[in-house]
Amino acid sequence: MIGEFVKVIVDRPLGSYHPEYKDMYYPVNYGYVEGIMAPDGEEQDAYILGVHTAVKEFTGKVIAIIHRFDDIEEKWVVAPDHMSFSVEEIAEQVRFQEQYFKYKIIV
Repeated sequence: MIGEFVKVIVDRPLGSYHPEYKDMYYPVNYGYVEGIMAPDGEEQDAYILGVHTAVKEFTGKVIAIIHRFDDIEEKWVVAPDHMSFSVEEIAEQVRFQEQYFKYKIIV
């Protein structure tokens, strides 16, 4: 999947808060890839890095997969085609949510 282009529908735009966990602020756009089902029975979740304004949808390249050891689902990391991020940079940008899980970032 890494290197593939996908369209992410953003349901938690940059600057928003989680609908249930009201103190969880989204410093990046976050959404799902329509039509691709994840192991949890929902559409595949994705973080969008490198886009610094809130968007409703975004088409970009999958640059990494966040594999959670203590959860059934993985998260994809999507960015503009011309951008790249180190594992450390990805970890820093998704820490707001991934800090609650044991995970590794696959690039």
